[in-house]
Amino acid sequence: MKIFNKLNYNPNLSICLGFFDGVHEGHKVVLKNTVNLAKQNGINSAVITFKEHPLCYLQNRTPRYIVSLEDRLSLIAKQGLDYAYVLDFDENIADVLAFDYLKDFICKNLKPLFITTGFNHSFGVNKQGNSSFLRTYQSQFGYKFYEIPPITFNNTLISSSKIRQLISEGNMEPVSELLGENFYVKGRVVTGNRIGRMLSFPTANIEYPCEIIRPQLGVYAVIIEIDGKKYQAMANLGKKPTVGSQKILLETHIFDFNENIYDKDIKISFMKNFRKEVRFLSLQELKQQLIKDEQAVKNYFDKKRGNH
Repeated sequence: MKIFNKLNYNPNLSICLGFFDGVHEGHKVVLKNTVNLAKQNGINSAVITFKEHPLCYLQNRTPRYIVSLEDRLSLIAKQGLDYAYVLDFDENIADVLAFDYLKDFICKNLKPLFITTGFNHSFGVNKQGNSSFLRTYQSQFGYKFYEIPPITFNNTLISSSKIRQLISEGNMEPVSELLGENFYVKGRVVTGNRIGRMLSFPTANIEYPCEIIRPQLGVYAVIIEIDGKKYQAMANLGKKPTVGSQKILLETHIFDFNENIYDKDIKISFMKNFRKEVRFLSLQELKQQLIKDEQAVKNYFDKKRGNH
């Protein structure tokens, strides 16, 4: 997939519009429809998206994404798109009327033959550019519009905002069904204060990425990926209230593992939340709880393996 940071003259495309945070199961339907229309008509496909979520600009919000920009583009590329236009959402776009955006940005440059969006996508001042708007101007601009209806799983609408809500509550199990994979974070292993090692629970620690939505603080069953290999583990996300820490760290104790992985890049996938973070009166009390946590997480993985 070729990536452009501004629109260029690239006519006769099948395009889709959206931010696609997480590239969840609903997004995949939009992306696949775009690719299928391109293949059926012997043309190329493209996605038009933004580096930062429009709300970061419009409401001066700090981003809290499901995945990083790099991973979002990688997940989009897996759906088979030929091009990605990754634009800056700034005053040049924020203050444009929907009609002018469609005419001067999209149709003038890309002359799309097909436009696909989700049912709730909007653009332009006051969100005037919605599905009915795109349907209205089909014949004037010579494209055919496809609106993807709401996609649900177990009667839950699949949306990025719903997924973010579940993650922030620590409710990881439904997240994997809506996303199509487990929620994960990536980071480089840093040196901690080695208290875990002292308690016979050595951990691989990463600083939690600031732009990614943060789950509820606490203990989780996780899968950790190192150099392409996957291991079962338990992780604590928090500020270590028993020993005190200012930064939010993700500390992962990998079962049956004893290798030096400092400075390695790792991926940690969240499976299930076991408890909230609590402050213990002593390191001994913390160790007793860690033994219980380890057994509970191991039982969870054993049961999961038994179900497959």
